[in-house]
Amino acid sequence: MLPDATPDEGGTAAPSSRDRRSAEPVRLRADLRSALPDATAAVAVTAAVFAFLWARMESGSSATVAVMPFMDDAGTYWMYLLSQAFGWSGLLWAWGTVMLGLLLSGQRPARLPASRQTLERWHRTTSLTTMALMFAHALMFAAELVRYEDKLAWAGRLWAGFADSFVPGWYDSGTGRIAIPIGQGALYLAIPLGLLFYVRHRIGANTWRRLHRFVIVVYVLSVWHTLLYGTNVWYGEWPRTVLWLLQLPVAVLLLLRLLRPARRAERLGGPGRRAGGSVPGWVLRAAGRVAAAAVVVGLLVVVASGHDGGRDRPAETPASSPHPKESD
Repeated sequence: MLPDATPDEGGTAAPSSRDRRSAEPVRLRADLRSALPDATAAVAVTAAVFAFLWARMESGSSATVAVMPFMDDAGTYWMYLLSQAFGWSGLLWAWGTVMLGLLLSGQRPARLPASRQTLERWHRTTSLTTMALMFAHALMFAAELVRYEDKLAWAGRLWAGFADSFVPGWYDSGTGRIAIPIGQGALYLAIPLGLLFYVRHRIGANTWRRLHRFVIVVYVLSVWHTLLYGTNVWYGEWPRTVLWLLQLPVAVLLLLRLLRPARRAERLGGPGRRAGGSVPGWVLRAAGRVAAAAVVVGLLVVVASGHDGGRDRPAETPASSPHPKESD
C-alpha cells in the first residue's frame, strides 16, 4: 500500500522533490539490511509470547489445553507453542504494516509521527518481517506434525508434515479443513504481493498498484484463519474480543482511504463524469465504500453485542487429537 509518486490519470500536479527521492528504485537487499532491527524486535516478541504460552500451559490455564487436553505437556508440544507464538507475532506485524500502508496511501495527514520516507521504509521492512513470521509459523506447525507422526518412516513423516501444512486441501481434520487452506492462501498471496514492489519498475507502477491493493485480502485471510483456528481465541472470552477490537482502526482507515483517495482518478464523483470513469468502475468504487462502511458497523455490533463467533467452554473437555496418526 505504498504510494506511487507518478502523476495520476486525472492529471494531478507533479510530485515534490522529496517525493521524487522516495520514488527512486529501492533494492530488496537494502531493505533486508534495514529490516534487521525490525526482525530482531519480532523475534523478541515471539520469544515473549512463547514464554507466556508455555507458562499458561504449565499453570493449567492454557486455552489450547482446554481445546485439546492431550497437549497438556509443554515440553513435548513446544514446537506447536512456537508455531502459535510466530503466528501471533506475525499477525501483530501484519496489523502494523497494513496500518502503515493505509496511512501512507491516502491523502496526507496534517501531521505524521515521522517523515514520510521513514514511514515508507518501515512499511517495507515490516512487510518483509511479516512474510518471514508467517513462513516460520507454518514451518513450526509442519515440524510439530512431523514429530507427531512417529509411526511413519522418516520420509512419510516429512511428507505428512509438509502436505498438511503447505498443500491446500490436504489437512483433513476438524476446523483445520477450512482454516488451514485460508492460512495457506494468506501466505501464498503475501509473498508475491510483498515482493512485487521490488520489480515494479519492470511491471509498471499502475500494474503494481492494482495488484498491491490485494494486500488487504492477505490481512483479512490471516485474521479469519486466526479466528477459526487460534485456540487461544477459540472461546468467546476477552482475547477474542480484543482481536475483534484491533480490526476497528484498520477498517476505519480503509474507509477513510476510500472516501478520501489521494489520486484524483479514484475519487467517486458522479458515474462516468471523468475521463476513463466508466459506470461499472464507478459502481465498483461505490460498492467498495459501502462495503468498508458496513465492515466498520459490523465490527462495532460484534464487539458491543458480544456475539463474536466464539465457542462456549464445554462442561467436559474433549479428548480429540489434531488428526488420526498415519499408519505404515
